[in-house]
Parts: sequence; structure tokens; C-alpha cells
Amino acid sequence: MAAPAPSKNTRKALGRLSLPERTFVADALRAETVGGVLLLVAAIAALIWANTLSGSYESVSDFHIGPSALGLDLSIEHWAADGLLAVFFFVAGIELKRELVAGDLRDPKAAVLPVVAALCGMAVPALVYFLVNITGGGSLDGWAVPTATDIAFALAVLAVIGTSLPSSLRAFLLTLAVVDDLFAILIIAIFFTSDINFAALAGAVVGLGVFWLLLRKGVRGWYVYVPLALVIWGLMYNSGIHATIAGVAMGLMLRCTRRDDEEHSPGEHIEHLVRPFSAGLAVPLFALFSAGVAVSGSALTDVFTRPETLGVVLGLVVGKAVGIFGGTWLTARFTRASLSEELAWPDVFAVASLAGIGFTVSLLIGELAFTEDPLLTDEIKAAVLMGSLIAAVLSSVLLKIRNAKYRAMCADEERDDDLDGIPDIYEEDKPEYHLRMAEIYEKKAAEHRRLAEVAGGASDGSSRPA
Repeated sequence: MAAPAPSKNTRKALGRLSLPERTFVADALRAETVGGVLLLVAAIAALIWANTLSGSYESVSDFHIGPSALGLDLSIEHWAADGLLAVFFFVAGIELKRELVAGDLRDPKAAVLPVVAALCGMAVPALVYFLVNITGGGSLDGWAVPTATDIAFALAVLAVIGTSLPSSLRAFLLTLAVVDDLFAILIIAIFFTSDINFAALAGAVVGLGVFWLLLRKGVRGWYVYVPLALVIWGLMYNSGIHATIAGVAMGLMLRCTRRDDEEHSPGEHIEHLVRPFSAGLAVPLFALFSAGVAVSGSALTDVFTRPETLGVVLGLVVGKAVGIFGGTWLTARFTRASLSEELAWPDVFAVASLAGIGFTVSLLIGELAFTEDPLLTDEIKAAVLMGSLIAAVLSSVLLKIRNAKYRAMCADEERDDDLDGIPDIYEEDKPEYHLRMAEIYEKKAAEHRRLAEVAGGASDGSSRPA
């Protein structure tokens, strides 16, 4: 009896990407991976500097510079956190806009999986932190620290360990991180906003309106937008709302859809120009002046004994993996989506554990949550580093276990037997592809027949008597 045809409404969770989306994801992953390596180098440099020449590290970090008349007499550390990270969030805003108008988040059915997974991947770590600190009598102020995923660091681990990870899982991780960034931005804007200066906020809103209008009118020129962006950032900083929100808002305003006469949309073009500065300078400098914490035996012991720091570690390592895996499983269980035949649930868990690497945004939220307690801030940073390290090691082990299967899947995705530059897996339903393959096989068969005849002739000749 023939098997029933699959329902048209059945959708494959983490299924194969379309060829254009696969190309975009590959390019984005390469850029993020380079940024992750630089981020790792900066973090190691910060730890070495802070633990060998702590006096000079603190003096440089606390050195103030900037016009005090404009309320911008900030330390180097604050310039890195409030200024340079605005560039990072600007790029994140562009990525989010692209996902909303041209990527997976455009289709509500496809968006359900990464959105639910990201929400569960933020709610469960926050719950883990809450339970640990309720039980241990710690401060609840740091509940948001373990909720963020650092995509650059995570992809740097993938570059080293999961080289053959299927493109669908890589895209899932990338989309998940974009949604994660969105909710992290909302957390910063809602829960970590000090007293609001409404005059400065109104000025920032007017500046954003001018920015949008110039984009709408098609005005070009960095000399117009860069000064305007600096003014908007300065007003947003003085308003009491975290200044990185200005970067996100401007990124979301850029058009990320292509017109008929365009090779790239304005959003894609500007992201291409700004991303090297963000990944190569802004984020590594933030890491350099944020990750420098004193590491000692007692400090490492405190990470696992103090409720605030233990909550961060468990939130990143356990909460992230359980939350993202659970959200993905629940989506597949209670919707029409089903897991792609190429994947198994251990694959999803390996990627979910990889999302426990929280660095950039986790460090930022840690600073915002405990501004009144510098000692606890440093301990929270140490907890973020330790939790991220454990998550990286755990996910590396899981990815290594599954790597043999990944290699076979990756080879199948990359196979191009007809040598037309397009993987065969995307052409299997095209008649012209099968005609090309038939011609190739016929040529191979003819060559084999010729070789067989030659070999047969040589054999007959050698068997004749002298």
C-alpha cells in the first residue's frame, strides 16, 4: 500500500534554505566569525592586562575624555560601552530589519520557530537566575545578564569545531541571535533606563525624524548622516535612555529591500561598510575595557558560591540550552512543523548549548544592573566569562560527537556533479539538470566501454602463442 502523500500544510522545521538565503547566511557567518576571533583575542588581552598590570588597566579604563558642557565627559570604559556599542547595535538593527522584510522573520510561519526558541532561551535563563537567588538570598537585579547570546563568539566556536554544520542549523543560530538581540534591546530600554530627560529625548526623536526623512528623500553622503547620527546619539545618551538604542533605531530605518535597478539595498550597502568597523574595532575595544577582571583562585570559587554569579553561570549553561531546545521542541510538537529528516534532536541541542555563550550584551547588562557595586560588577563579569567558557566547551564536545554526520550532510549540500556552480540539491526538480547529468553519465559510460574494449584487446593479444 502506497504511503500517504505529505500534507501541503506540513512544514519542515530547520529545513533546507533557499539558495539566495543560503548564500546570504554563508556571507554573514564569515563576517561574524572573523569578528568573533577578534573578540576572543581582545578578551584574552584584557584578562592578561588586568591580571599583570592592573594599575595601568584601571587608570586607562577610568581616564575621562569628552566635552563636559554637553554631558559627555565619559571614561574610556563608558565610551566603549555607550559609544562604540552603538555601532554594534546599529548593525544589529540593520540585520533585524533585513530579517523582518526579506529573511525568515518575514513569513510568520517560518518566524514562529526562532521567535519561540529565542523567547524560551531568554525566559528560562532568567528563571534559573531567579530561582538560584531566591534560594540563596542574592540580588535579583542581575536576572537579565544570562539572557543574551553573543553570536560572534558562538560562530567563532563553530568556525573551529562545527566546520561541517548544516546550513539550516547555522541559519537557525543566526536568526535566533537576531531575535535575541531585539529582546535584549527591549530589556535595556525598559528595565535599565534612569530618570528621563524629556527635552533631550524629544531632541533625539526629532533627530531620528530628520534621519528618516533624509533616507526617504534619497539624500546621500556620509557627511550628512554621520554628524546627524552623532547628534542623535548624544541626545539619546543625555535623555537617560541607553545610548545604544539610538543605533538600533537608525539601523531599523534603513531600507533593506532591493529595487529593480539596485544590486544591493541601502541597508545591505551600509552594513557592508560599517560591519568591519563594528566587528574589527568597536566590539573588540568594548571587550578590551569590559572583560578585564582579576582572576584568582578565590575569585573563581566565588563564581560558584555566590548566588548572583552562580545564577549567571547556570543561566548561560543550563538555562540557554534547555530554553532554546525546549522552545524548538514545543514548536515542532504543537504546530504543523516537523524536524527536517536530515537532522536529529541532538543536533538542535548542540546548537542550543552553543547559544549559552553570552559575552558582549551580557557584560553590558551586568554593568547596568550593578552600577552601584563595582566589586559585584567584576564578579558578574567573571561569571559571564566562566559560563561562556563552559558553554563553549560543552557545545564543542556535542558538535564533535555529531561531526561525522555533519560532514556527510555538508558534502551532500555542496555536491555539484554537473559543474554549473549551483549545488545539485537545488536542481533535482529541474528537467534540464537531469538532461545534463544524463549526458555526463553517457560520456562516462562510453569511456568505460572504450577502456573495456582496450583491456579486452590487450588480454586477447597476450594469450596468443608466440
